[in-house]
Amino acid sequence: MGHGPKLGYFISVAALIVLPPQSFAGTAAPVSPAHPVSALSAPLTTHNDEQPLVLTLSLSLSSFPPREAAKTVSSADFAIRHSVSIQEINGEPLLISLSPTLSPLPLQLVTRKEEDSLTAPAKDDVGAALTSRESLFGDDEASSDNAAPLPPWKKLVTDWKGFSQLEIADNYSNPEHLSKAKLRTELLRTGQFNEHIKWKISGRFDYDAAYDLSNFYPAAVRRDQRYEFFLRENYVDVSAGDFDFRLGRQHVIWGEMVGLFFADVVSAKDMREFILPAFDILRIPQYAVRAEYSKNELHAEVLWIPVPTLDEIGKPGADFYPGPLRGAAYLPEDRSGRNVGNSNYGVRLSQLMNGWDISGFYYHSLDASSTFYRVSGPTEPPVFQPRHDQIDQVGGTITKDFGPMVFKGELVYTDGRKFNVARPAAVDGLVRQNTLDYALGLDFSLPAETRLNLQFFQRVFFAHDPGITSDMVENGASVLLNRKLWHTLEAQALLIHSLNRSDWMFRPRVSWNFERNWRWALGADVFGGRPTGLFGRFDQNDRVYTELRFSF
Repeated sequence: MGHGPKLGYFISVAALIVLPPQSFAGTAAPVSPAHPVSALSAPLTTHNDEQPLVLTLSLSLSSFPPREAAKTVSSADFAIRHSVSIQEINGEPLLISLSPTLSPLPLQLVTRKEEDSLTAPAKDDVGAALTSRESLFGDDEASSDNAAPLPPWKKLVTDWKGFSQLEIADNYSNPEHLSKAKLRTELLRTGQFNEHIKWKISGRFDYDAAYDLSNFYPAAVRRDQRYEFFLRENYVDVSAGDFDFRLGRQHVIWGEMVGLFFADVVSAKDMREFILPAFDILRIPQYAVRAEYSKNELHAEVLWIPVPTLDEIGKPGADFYPGPLRGAAYLPEDRSGRNVGNSNYGVRLSQLMNGWDISGFYYHSLDASSTFYRVSGPTEPPVFQPRHDQIDQVGGTITKDFGPMVFKGELVYTDGRKFNVARPAAVDGLVRQNTLDYALGLDFSLPAETRLNLQFFQRVFFAHDPGITSDMVENGASVLLNRKLWHTLEAQALLIHSLNRSDWMFRPRVSWNFERNWRWALGADVFGGRPTGLFGRFDQNDRVYTELRFSF
């Protein structure tokens, strides 16, 4: 059968389905079908004695009657006189006839319908119409399931979200070795008790098989980095008019530049892979109480961290342990300062003025970064111990969107931090140096889905001590180039370089979103410079890596 006749039959059947049964009242007596095609039935209650009736519609297909074919009457005239539809197949006329039949509804069904009508809850006209159409298609049960209201708790809780990511890295420096075979899995869920009280729970588990597959690293490193469970953000939000309160383990991000940290002074960080992981993985939440006030373009924030969370630096012998001197001995980290007596606290104000987003902050804290105290005598082999001192920081941020270009700036003045000095007579091998750090950045959106980010950053030492390894003014710059090569393929390269000396890090990367929620990446982390430089100290840890991530 050709596509044309088939389409005609389907349209005819569809018309019978959607036309109301009442439109067939008074139809002529049925004709016996030669080839029955389909039948439809529906109850009617418009009879004079109110007894329900059943209307049966029968559709049939048959050859054109010979006696009619012999006449000179046209097919169109025949169709008008007999209320049928005529189609032709291979030149032979065929007719489609409709046969309606009215009959009383069986007594058992009448009784059942009456009982149901007495017990069923009242519905509006729209709901009744939907139910009757779904009954016609035999979908009563499915319809009732779909229409069932969700329990209140289900409306207030989201599904589990998160990601699972496999990371494999190979250190190709001498000696070449597998440096990472890590599986990260993070889960989070959010919900609310009502419109004013919301919550979030999340956690992550990391397992690194590289420390089971090889004995390259010391036992302490393998124990520290083999596996770990992290409590991520777990907090309750309370909203009260212009005020918002957040209590629990949370991220507090006061600034973010590309590749480095400046005004982001609150976050603790997992530095066991230096600054190489994505910032959402690298940051460690703080147990904090935060109050925020928002009015028009003004935003104020007060923060208290009873027991500070500190950076994770790993153990001596790890690839990125931040000790100041290679070959020195190191004692276990001293974290005894983590107590309520050394609470962190701060305040931050921000204002949007003529498109300029400007903020300023003050923050007192137990420094999350480690300071390496020399605990050996001046004439003894060097032995260091990482400790944490109290510091004060004042800073600010500024952002302005110029359309195809975004300007960002961050500044922070730090009082109380100590730096290692080469002078043997220095107490603890340290000298106190107040510093001013700032960064200026331009982010360009270029044609062909290309992004270019340029940054200049500087650190100024006040009352500079010539015994430290840094100059009085340290300058640096970074370039990030990102381009989408295809709609699912993206390439980028990041270069961070000191402008005072040869000290740099280069990070090329290609990522492919080959399926929805799936991403595969291939990249490299390359370091260069002198052993005391920020990047040069990791010159022997160049690596290539691959990542496979599934988000849900």
